[in-house]
Amino acid sequence: MRILFAAGREKSIFLYLVPLAWALRSAGHEVRVASQPAFAPVITQAGLTAVPVGRNHDPWRLTALTPDGRAGLRRGIPAPYDVVEDPTAADFAALRTGVAAAVNGWHKAGNVPMVAELVEFARAWEPDLVIWEPMTYAGPIAAKACGAAHARLLFGIDVYGAAREIYRRLNAAQPEAERADPLADWLGSYGRKYGFDYTEDLATGHFTIDQFPKSLQLETDSLDHVRMQYIPYGGAAVVPEWLWASPERPRVAVTLGLTATEVFDGYNVPLADILADLATLDIEVVATVTEAEQARLPRLPDNVRITSYVPWHALAPTCAAVVHHGGAATLATTSRHAVPQLALHYHFDQPILGRKLAEHGAGLEIGTTQATGAGVRSAVHRLLTEPAFRDRARDLTAEILGAPSPSRLVGRLEQLTVKNRA
Repeated sequence: MRILFAAGREKSIFLYLVPLAWALRSAGHEVRVASQPAFAPVITQAGLTAVPVGRNHDPWRLTALTPDGRAGLRRGIPAPYDVVEDPTAADFAALRTGVAAAVNGWHKAGNVPMVAELVEFARAWEPDLVIWEPMTYAGPIAAKACGAAHARLLFGIDVYGAAREIYRRLNAAQPEAERADPLADWLGSYGRKYGFDYTEDLATGHFTIDQFPKSLQLETDSLDHVRMQYIPYGGAAVVPEWLWASPERPRVAVTLGLTATEVFDGYNVPLADILADLATLDIEVVATVTEAEQARLPRLPDNVRITSYVPWHALAPTCAAVVHHGGAATLATTSRHAVPQLALHYHFDQPILGRKLAEHGAGLEIGTTQATGAGVRSAVHRLLTEPAFRDRARDLTAEILGAPSPSRLVGRLEQLTVKNRA
């Protein structure tokens, strides 16, 4: 088969696609990855073949906003997709306005520059299957234009699918004269241009490839989710020599993610206090901190190791507990190794993931606005001394490893492609 991946130019999202792309390629299928021209070097660094399409669009134009504007977008899931946090409180009029704003001010900006050339390439190359991440609607448009099957590949909580399900339900309940569907109207306009009718798969795929277990995912009754085991991939990495040997004391790793420093204005927790308080435990602390942020830290006790980067899939298995920002990749990588976790969450789907982690019993959660050094120390002490956390972490690991690996999923994708291809 010929399989085309479609993605925007956000590296942290693209990395979730790489293991499946390589599994399909290793199974003998032809694989191409289409994205904006500026993103081609990231794709080729992963050993995949890039197809530059359209013109460049910076997904983080929010960095040009005022500090208050950035802070507002940083916290939790942005409107209108925050409806998934409490669907019972949804106001349809406000939701309809929010969806229209998201389409016109967000999704069009990221997709319109890609659509024409992506369709042109798809019609020339004739893929059998198009796999797209949930914000790259250019993918399903191109798939419909060339008759390919297509699927979403999730990179965390299914925010977009769940919000779409809520919107459709509320829209159907309105008097006919008041119904409106900005997303369908926009995607349908490409159908008129390229010769296909709007169908709901344009919004949510013929099926959805879900890398996260049900314990960590939102329920979406109307969508066909195909489970796949999450396999960590963070790009080029080197394992440092100090990580070769087993730690002499229980190791606790701390990471707060790259987005906080690369896009926003730094960490929003008292990192120095957290590290100092953790150091009072009889443990070894390993914290990944950017060089710029390291310069702001005071001198810390000898049992605290600061490093700018270490591959998380190499570090997590050596730990007795971890403290992180609740990012999907970090949480899922840690969950593969039965390690209790503390999520200090704030951005996008991190609060939902933190809550679900705690509900499962494999860890604890603290919102960053409530995080203190003493509070983090207390939580980590519980993770290290209460056996229930380790037991529930083992259960979560079993659930993750019980899903098909990308390689094992290839046959199922072949079947679904035949079923859905025009």
